[in-house]
Amino acid sequence: MEAGIRGIWGFMSALPFISTIAGTLDGKGRVCIPAAYRQILAAQNTAGVYVCPSFTEETLECFGDDVLQAFANAQAELDPFFAAAHDDRSFAVLSNTQLLTTDENGRVRLPDDFIAHAGLKDRVSFVGLGRKFQIWDAERFAGLRAEKMARARALREQGGAS
Repeated sequence: MEAGIRGIWGFMSALPFISTIAGTLDGKGRVCIPAAYRQILAAQNTAGVYVCPSFTEETLECFGDDVLQAFANAQAELDPFFAAAHDDRSFAVLSNTQLLTTDENGRVRLPDDFIAHAGLKDRVSFVGLGRKFQIWDAERFAGLRAEKMARARALREQGGAS
C-alpha cells in the first residue's frame, strides 16, 4: 500500500478525490468516470469503481478498494451474529454496493435503480470528497451547494466539531 495519511479508518490513499467535475449520463445509462478519479482507483488496484446508493441523500457513493477494505476491517471488530450494528452497517453499504467495471473509454453502466435513486438526468456532477466521491444530478447538486457550504461554515463556527 502507498504511504498515506492515517485517518479514523486507517490509511488513506496518498491521492484524494478532489474537485467537482461535470459529466453526462448517456441514453444507455453510462457515465464516464473522470480520468483523475480513474487514476486514483487504479492506484488502489480497484478493477473499476464500487458504487452504492447513499442511505442519507439522493446521490451515489463511489469508492475504491481502500475504503472497502477499511470498512471491512472496521466491521471485523463487531460480532457478525450478535451485534445489530454489524448487520445494519453491512446492509446499508455492502449489500447495496456493486463493482462497476469501466470500458475502454472509462465509462461505467449505472444500474437503473441507482439512476432512479439519485434522480440522474442527462447532466451529472462528480463531487470529490477525499476518500470517496459522489455522483449527483447536476441540477440538484447546484441547488444543494449553498446549503452544504452553509453547513461547513457552521462547523467552523462550532470549532470544527462534528
